[in-house]
Amino acid sequence: MKSFQLGALAAAATLLAGCGGGDDAPARGSLVEAPATVGTLTAAQIDAGPLSTLTGPAKCDVKVVALNYHTIGPKGEQTNASAAMLVPVASATCTTTGEPLLAYAKGTDVQKPRTLANPADGETFLLAAVYAAQGYVVVATDYLGYAKSSFPYHPYLHADSEASSVIDSLRAARYAAGTVGASLSGKVMFTGYSQGGHSSMAAHRAAERDNATEFNVVAGAHLAGPYNLSGSFKSPAVIAGYQFFVPFIVNAWQNVYGNVYTDINTVYRMPYASYISTLLPSPTLTYTTLVTTGPTVGTFWLPGAAGETPTQARDLVFQAAFITDVQTNNNNGLYLDAKLNDELGWNPKAKTLLCGGAGDPTVPPALHRDVAYADFQSRGLTNVTEVDVDAFIQATYGPGGVAPLPGSPQFATYYGNYHGSYEPPFCHADAKALFDTVK
Repeated sequence: MKSFQLGALAAAATLLAGCGGGDDAPARGSLVEAPATVGTLTAAQIDAGPLSTLTGPAKCDVKVVALNYHTIGPKGEQTNASAAMLVPVASATCTTTGEPLLAYAKGTDVQKPRTLANPADGETFLLAAVYAAQGYVVVATDYLGYAKSSFPYHPYLHADSEASSVIDSLRAARYAAGTVGASLSGKVMFTGYSQGGHSSMAAHRAAERDNATEFNVVAGAHLAGPYNLSGSFKSPAVIAGYQFFVPFIVNAWQNVYGNVYTDINTVYRMPYASYISTLLPSPTLTYTTLVTTGPTVGTFWLPGAAGETPTQARDLVFQAAFITDVQTNNNNGLYLDAKLNDELGWNPKAKTLLCGGAGDPTVPPALHRDVAYADFQSRGLTNVTEVDVDAFIQATYGPGGVAPLPGSPQFATYYGNYHGSYEPPFCHADAKALFDTVK
């Protein structure tokens, strides 16, 4: 692919220094093609949306720009990824001289074609409303294996390639800035939600450790992320969405490390063993159609349509002996891979926030946020804080300001929407409050 490089030679030299690879390798983050503006979200549109009471009035219109940039795979393979760049538009209410650059990592996505470079996308609208309309330049990667990326699979919850995708999106945004009307201050921030919380923490850690002279990292806000993967595999708790997320992990890490299994039938039960290794992300299927349609009439790609509990869904998909071995054998390949992708034991230098809601059934804070926070506190770090947004979620969505009881008419809706819909805006509001102190 021909590299479309922008910016001064000095900027290019800085980026080349961080790329590694051979002399002919394109600079990481350099643009595969010219950035393309795909639409604008006006301040009036943003104010008319559902987030205005949380964010306050929008100051800026937001230009949505599509980026396609050079990056690397988990084994250093030369490849590409796409991203959305959200650029505040200068106006009487919007000053755009020297804006901070915020890297965002999205949550788990089962839809391969989806890109955040889409003004109609709900996650893109949230980023525009909370950050870009308030004067932040945002770059949000689509990750490897999605949208315009030619990479053959998505290395799900693989910390190193998450970090490289996010960091290279920052470089791509810097390359594109002059063309799309962004004036950057040099300050860099990281945030992400769910899988993106894991990705943003991986990128934050890598930027401070490996790229401290390139990036002036001033803050990181990591939201509802699975930071303690090895601990979660040892836990008897079964998360909501297990039938989506755990096969995604197994298949990704088998591709990256090759040590999860030698025979797929020892991991998965039939019929799932016959197709699940290439099921996600899907060119056509969504969370809904994965559990309501199937490879043949009367079957389903994944369990869930019959109202199976998370434990029932797990036991339909996975072999019982495999689950037992993961939980009890410290030499199990999946557990060893999880240890490699935990995000404990490091010391962030910039201000850092961990956010989540105590009622989250998909990424339980007791297994992840609280463990990570305790790990940071064990080394006396004073720049790391944690926040629980459960009280706001209950007050907004729970009957009478409390979480509905299991079995009540409201419980299924509350339980199903907690992680994907209710929690993100409140965590993003806390993230922006942190970023505002250092921007």
